[in-house]
Amino acid sequence: MATTADFKNGMCLDIDGQYFFIVEFLHVKPGKGPAFVRTKLKNVQTGRVLDKTWNSGVKVNEVRIERRPYQYSYKDDMGYHFLHTETWEEVIIAGESIEGVQFLKDGDICEAMVHAESETILTCEMPTSVTLEITYTEPGIKGDTATNTLKPATVETGAEVRVPLFCNIGDKVVIDTRDGSYKERVKE
Repeated sequence: MATTADFKNGMCLDIDGQYFFIVEFLHVKPGKGPAFVRTKLKNVQTGRVLDKTWNSGVKVNEVRIERRPYQYSYKDDMGYHFLHTETWEEVIIAGESIEGVQFLKDGDICEAMVHAESETILTCEMPTSVTLEITYTEPGIKGDTATNTLKPATVETGAEVRVPLFCNIGDKVVIDTRDGSYKERVKE
């Protein structure tokens, strides 16, 4: 148990059976009336952010969440199979729990948030950017860099992204896993 005086950014709370991270908080002591704490909370499973105001001194359930690195191994009908990078213990994570799953390829290291007491995996985060090879796109034209026009391309994981006109099959590109946007072409 913790109180509102213990709040800090990144702290995880159990509110009505759901887990929330404190994104930001502010202790407010108005000139008239009791003090209170205004918070922005992010739901661990859905990612939704909500505002909540607490009376000062209220007790809340703190949850201990650990971040652990896992290496992607393969996918089957049960889910995505990962190996813990230190113990080599295998775990299966559902695709809905992985942010940017369409860009996941063999050997990628992801960071999972694990409930410390029950050892259940809540979510899994990919790195913010990954380098992938283009497997199909319409041919590009040399010197086509003057405009910001994008064309569809399929990368090695099967995901479709939008890349500049000068990108060709076999090029490696850096993709932002949060929104699937093109960042840059990797020069070899």
